[in-house]
Amino acid sequence: MKFKLMTTSFALVLFAGAGLTLLTIGAASLSASSDKKGDLHATKECSAYFGRPGQFCTFTSSNIPAITIGTRIYYDQAAGVPAGMLDSNVVLDAGAGSRAFGRCSIDFATGGGLCTFSDGTGQFAGFHARINVTATGGVNYSWDGTYSSDKVDQ
Repeated sequence: MKFKLMTTSFALVLFAGAGLTLLTIGAASLSASSDKKGDLHATKECSAYFGRPGQFCTFTSSNIPAITIGTRIYYDQAAGVPAGMLDSNVVLDAGAGSRAFGRCSIDFATGGGLCTFSDGTGQFAGFHARINVTATGGVNYSWDGTYSSDKVDQ
């Protein structure tokens, strides 16, 4: 009986040790693949945007590498629906297959609004953002918000 009890105890110690090892390995993997998060600050100019579907604005600055100078944001819907607003699906296109997909709503009376992004391709794979849009004069706007991404190079 003593031998059987010692064998069972030894098996429990081995099982517990293996479980602790797997838990430690799992935690290390989880932290290695955790999202990159931070503040997003960018500016864009909209001299090529006149409220028609397919038109775009161009980024002139950004604090994250994925949004390079010259990155474009394309608007899918026409401005004015609802009246006095732009409420459109958008594609943030940095070229070479790097695109983020989202939605922007801008109030023309204030020049302020909100853009959200839910995913993307290339450098924007796993990209999520919530951005406050502010008119800064003329055709210029600033973006200030937060983002997260699966990609390390954001």
